[in-house]
Amino acid sequence: MTHNFHPTMLREYDIRGVVGDTLSDKDAYAIGRSFATLIRRAGGKSVAVGYDGRLSSPMLADALIAGINAAGVDALNVGLGPTPMLYYAASTEDVDGGIQITGSHNPPDYNGFKMVFQGRPFFGADILAIGEMAAAGDWDAGEGTSESIDIVDAYVDRLVEGFAGGAFRIGWDAGNGAAGTVIEKLTARLPGEHHLLFTDIDGHFPNHHPDPTEEKNLADLRKLVAEKSLDFGVAFDGDGDRIGAIDGEGRVIWGDQLLQIYAAAVLKDMPGATVIADVKASQALFDRVAELGGKPLMWKTGHSLIKAKMKETASPLAGEMSGHIFFADRYYGYDDAPYAAVRLIEAAAKLGESVTELRGNMAPMVNTPEMRFQVDESRKFAIVDEVLDRLAESGAKVDRTDGARVLTDDGWWLLRASNTQDVLVARAEAKDEAALARLLAAIDEQLALSGIVRGPQAAH
Repeated sequence: MTHNFHPTMLREYDIRGVVGDTLSDKDAYAIGRSFATLIRRAGGKSVAVGYDGRLSSPMLADALIAGINAAGVDALNVGLGPTPMLYYAASTEDVDGGIQITGSHNPPDYNGFKMVFQGRPFFGADILAIGEMAAAGDWDAGEGTSESIDIVDAYVDRLVEGFAGGAFRIGWDAGNGAAGTVIEKLTARLPGEHHLLFTDIDGHFPNHHPDPTEEKNLADLRKLVAEKSLDFGVAFDGDGDRIGAIDGEGRVIWGDQLLQIYAAAVLKDMPGATVIADVKASQALFDRVAELGGKPLMWKTGHSLIKAKMKETASPLAGEMSGHIFFADRYYGYDDAPYAAVRLIEAAAKLGESVTELRGNMAPMVNTPEMRFQVDESRKFAIVDEVLDRLAESGAKVDRTDGARVLTDDGWWLLRASNTQDVLVARAEAKDEAALARLLAAIDEQLALSGIVRGPQAAH
């Protein structure tokens, strides 16, 4: 028995497809059987499975578990919940790996799989191996068992364990995503006053798309915070591993700005610690970490890559521009947005300032959103290499961690190839609009030299 996946499905950090088009129950079975075979060959016996609130998730979960069992591996089904709840199960239950079925922040007809293998992120070559095993029918056979457990309350207990924050008035927008029930239970356990939006889990996403990194999706939260004069607001993506936030004045607190707040709190307890952020993060963050006596480390974009780097450097805190925040300080080192919300309450208490003050104290910067433009897949990495070669000749200050990040007197600009799509990603940040225009001109000049025009924006 062999199985071939649609070529667009196996990606750098996860497996993803459109249900009924590129993704079916047969794919889920094959993923379960290949993954469980790898677990079994590594001496493991069981895998935790969780799923998000998309309409297709229960069907895919059943097929995935059937595949896991057919490889002679047991499945522990933790049911409906956010991705970090599955990570929690994989970290605390007697299992050897975990799979979350989730479409994350993609449109409703998408779904996919995020995996953990014996406590480490499973990505890149690991995911390609799943495809190769399925195509060759290289699978173990056996009869595993399937058991369902309810872990929601234990997970919420863990989120509030040792809580040392104050009482604030907070708005919470779950966006009808998988974290809804967890947010209801969590806020009931926290001091203060909590106003909840869209906590009913609904895969149609009737109110707004569950992606807090797009400012338009924060409109309902902004309105709530303004109407009730709340201290701040937090929002979650579809599977609860990315956080968005606004302060009491309705200003967005982007991922790298949240990281400035968390870093100030963590470095109070752990002076000199390494704080990691991806190459899209503001220079203001890296400068701030250094100013606070920490070691700033710029690393490649991608939650799996950041998690691996944290382990390697024993870093207590890391984050991505996209709202993935990772705490290894008093926690497990994975990206957990409900936990990040708890730590925001704690940070405000620890630093003795309101979230609005903490946001207001940050150096004002003007920057572009993440600009994404379609390029031919075969040219994607070549263009970045050409740009790097030209920059090296010109003597520019370049960080090559992930693409080209160029530091000038005006600020910085970035050009990198996406690992998951045939797009180039660019971003720039400066002290003022005139400087930003010069940085954008520099990006356009480099693109033009490689025969590319920064055209209309590619979809996520």
